[in-house]
Amino acid sequence: MAEVIALVDYGAGNLHSVHNALKAAGAQGVKVTHNPDLVRRADRVVRPGVGAFGACAAGLRNVTGMIDALEERVLLGGAPFLGICVGMQLLATRGLEHFETPGLDWIPGEVRLIGPTDLSVKVPHMGWNDVALTSHARDHALLDEGEAYFLHSYHFHAREGRHVLAMTDHGGGLVAAVARDNIVGVQFHPEKSQAYGLGLLSRFLEWKP
Repeated sequence: MAEVIALVDYGAGNLHSVHNALKAAGAQGVKVTHNPDLVRRADRVVRPGVGAFGACAAGLRNVTGMIDALEERVLLGGAPFLGICVGMQLLATRGLEHFETPGLDWIPGEVRLIGPTDLSVKVPHMGWNDVALTSHARDHALLDEGEAYFLHSYHFHAREGRHVLAMTDHGGGLVAAVARDNIVGVQFHPEKSQAYGLGLLSRFLEWKP
């Protein structure tokens, strides 16, 4: 029987593209859902996200029971979890986009405006860029070095370096991926990153943390 992959719909994700990319990577049981009960039964959970941190956080909290279901299935149940773009940023303790907004605090840190040291570098960070692994990713099953597609103006500043799996450079170092236990978040868009992104999603579908 195919595993159930819950693709969380909270009104803030590029769901169609992520759904298609997961299927292209080999997933058969992808369910786009805003149903907390389905999330509780899922074998794997993916949370995309596009837009402002505050709006995405509000959208997630407005789905009755969804945060409780995510905590039960991911934090307590150990289901493999992948957060994409703002879906990754919501793992932080707080976001500072326009105003301070609480995150989920699954990975301690905060989401800040990109402040490049080279003033000729434009924000948002948009387009293809290298993903460079940190020493903490040496034994991680999901990430590989390569080139991925980014689109963001705010970045994840992790409180502890051990949670940072990969970096990229855009007028200074920016976190490209974070992780803790069965949780991984990527700032880039695997669904737009062609072979590199499909490789990541394929490994996620096989990942046994």
